[in-house]
Amino acid sequence: MKPHRHSVALVIKNDRDELLLVKRPEDEEGPLAGVWGFPAITLKPNESETHAAHRIGPTKLGVEVDVGEKIGELSCDREAVILHLSDYAATIPEGHTPSVPQSDTTVTQYVDLKFTSDPTELFPAAQRGSVCTQIYLSSIGVDWIGDSR
Repeated sequence: MKPHRHSVALVIKNDRDELLLVKRPEDEEGPLAGVWGFPAITLKPNESETHAAHRIGPTKLGVEVDVGEKIGELSCDREAVILHLSDYAATIPEGHTPSVPQSDTTVTQYVDLKFTSDPTELFPAAQRGSVCTQIYLSSIGVDWIGDSR
C-alpha cells in the first residue's frame, strides 16, 4: 500500500486581484521543476490544514499570511504516494512584501516570485500534474488543457 501525503497550497491575491506565483527550482527532481505555481507545503503529523496553510507564509515567503476559505481539494495517485491536496484563498497583510528563497532548507524553496493577472500562466504546471493549479483553474471555470469552459 502506498503512503499518503497531505499538502496545502495558497492562492494568494493582492489588492489588484493578481495571483502570486512562485517558481520551483530548475534543478529539482520531478515533473514540476522550473514551473510557476502556488506556494505549497506538506502537513506535519497531526497538523491541521489551516495551521499548515499559515506556516507557508513565514516558511516559504518570509511573511505572515491571512488564510481564508478552502477553494477545493483533490486526491491523486502519484508514482510513489497518494497525494491529497487542498487549495486555500489567502492574502498578505498590507505593507508586507514576500520574498524567496527563505533559509529553511528542510522544505522546497522557490527561486522567484511574481504577481500576474493571467491564469493561463498556470497551464504548464497544471499540464505537468500540479494538483494545486488544477484545483484553482477548475474553480474559476478554466480548462487547463487549453480551452475556457
